[in-house]
Amino acid sequence: MKRILFLFQLIATLCVNAQTSPQIINVEERTTISLDGQWKTIVDPFENGYYDYRREPFKDGFGYSTDKDVVDKSVLQEWNFATDKTLFVPGDWNTQRPELYYYEGTVWYRNRFQYHPKNNKRVFLHFAAVNYEAIVFLNGKTIGKHVGGFTPFNFEVTGLIKSGENSLVVKVDNKRKLEAVPTINSDWWNYGGITRQVTLIETPANFVRDYYIQLKKGDRNIINGWVQLDGNQSDKPVKVEIPELKITQNLTPDSKGFATFECNAKPTYWSPENPKLYSVNIAIDDEVITDKVGFRTIETQGTKILLNGKSIFCRGICIHEEAAFSNRRASTPEEDLTLLQWAKDMGCNYVRLAHYPHNEQMIRQAEKLGLMVWSEIPCYWTIQWSNSETYQNAEQQLTDMITRDKNRANIIIWSIANETPRSPERLAFLSKLATKARSLDPARLVAAAMEKEEIKPGLMTVDDELGKLLDIISFNQYVGWYDGLPEKCDRVNWTFSEQKPVFISEFGGEALYGFSGGKTERFTEDYQEDLYIRSVNMLKRIPGLAGTTPWILKDFRSPRRQLRYFQDDFNRKGLVSDQGQKKKAYFIMQKWYEELKKQYK
Repeated sequence: MKRILFLFQLIATLCVNAQTSPQIINVEERTTISLDGQWKTIVDPFENGYYDYRREPFKDGFGYSTDKDVVDKSVLQEWNFATDKTLFVPGDWNTQRPELYYYEGTVWYRNRFQYHPKNNKRVFLHFAAVNYEAIVFLNGKTIGKHVGGFTPFNFEVTGLIKSGENSLVVKVDNKRKLEAVPTINSDWWNYGGITRQVTLIETPANFVRDYYIQLKKGDRNIINGWVQLDGNQSDKPVKVEIPELKITQNLTPDSKGFATFECNAKPTYWSPENPKLYSVNIAIDDEVITDKVGFRTIETQGTKILLNGKSIFCRGICIHEEAAFSNRRASTPEEDLTLLQWAKDMGCNYVRLAHYPHNEQMIRQAEKLGLMVWSEIPCYWTIQWSNSETYQNAEQQLTDMITRDKNRANIIIWSIANETPRSPERLAFLSKLATKARSLDPARLVAAAMEKEEIKPGLMTVDDELGKLLDIISFNQYVGWYDGLPEKCDRVNWTFSEQKPVFISEFGGEALYGFSGGKTERFTEDYQEDLYIRSVNMLKRIPGLAGTTPWILKDFRSPRRQLRYFQDDFNRKGLVSDQGQKKKAYFIMQKWYEELKKQYK
């Protein structure tokens, strides 16, 4: 166990974003100061604030990062944060200003804040997410860069932050790039901005940076884990307590601040029916970090998914991180809860959070509600499989996702890709990611949303080499929408060469809420309803079916969807409209899930 768990100590050395500090987890339980609110901004499509006219980057002391006030009116300065517009943080810029609706490029954010350093306290600047590339400046000095739009990052600023007023400037660039993850082509809105919370974290000189506490793989009566300290005296004693289970572990970290433990326990297992969470306290000196942790096992046995040793069916739905009603990047707990409650009301015990890591609060609220989670990184469609930097980017996003959420009992699947075209280069790329995921967290399942193929008329399968490396046969299928009309579902059967649980990670079709017509008329609720009725009957015939997540819970913005009146920049495959109205197909799934709930009692 120690060899496997020790890999987390190496996270810092594996960073694509080498200037960031190792991730601090469970930020909400730390001593923090919020920097959220209205920030001054400058829209900079030519990146004039970063490059000179020869396209050379400015050094510190020049450009927009200096945040200079215009005092002497005889001095030429063609920018001024003080007189420019504002944007709310957290939030996307696309839906805050009409002129930025389609904008992709650079926006500079500036926040001046008061701070007074405390003796013997270290200070970290934490971003929950910035899409897509962030270059961060504090008091005119570059403190680091981060690439990736959906994972957290932090910088230590202990020696840079000053007493009194401080200037924090962030260059945010959401331009799509061929070598990026995701790449240029996708089917969701490329929301730009500081889309999640920004906080200052105050810690003691030596503190608990990271930890892992879960049931041991394959044993429901042993809790194991580790603690990682940060500081120049990182071998200080650590105490781990789970009071309700009467567990106390006194640990002595090694010279790198790392300590493991293992103990017998008989917890009440976390499950959708009883999402039991235990208070866990981790103490070093006078600092105590508390978390709510659930204990459960997840494994496969032939074509079955076993939760705590019992066969289950994952009654799911896919969800994008887009707010109900306002249709922007979701950024509040209330917005997350609305989406999750719609899923619960439909009868779900499981959600696929597509196609990127969602915010931490979304995961934690789903855990409290008893919703299992498929969590995914945006290796989406066609990325540069042979590019080593692209791979390092994807691996870092995977590492950051697992680092943040590894203690959440409701996450049962780490997904490494969606609808990727087969090739030797892609197989090598994703094989490495699957291996990485298991090295970081051997206790969960690894999956990817693959694609189906038709062997002969009416007989379909998944024949993808990647499937041999995954724990489940998971794939997207759109029979009746992209593949024929709904009646084709009546004639389709499925076969698989491997004995693994089968998950349908996507199926469905588009409908504009309230639009009626014949069952073969596209974009009507009648078409979508008929498609779901026939799809459910087809899915019932799939051998080894263990879970489904229809695409998708709510209509969401996508610039690919350009058909006026019916789409208008929305993918209309939602079972709920963009304004929260439930379509007819929603109730088809609700009825089926109620049947499955009784069947798997």
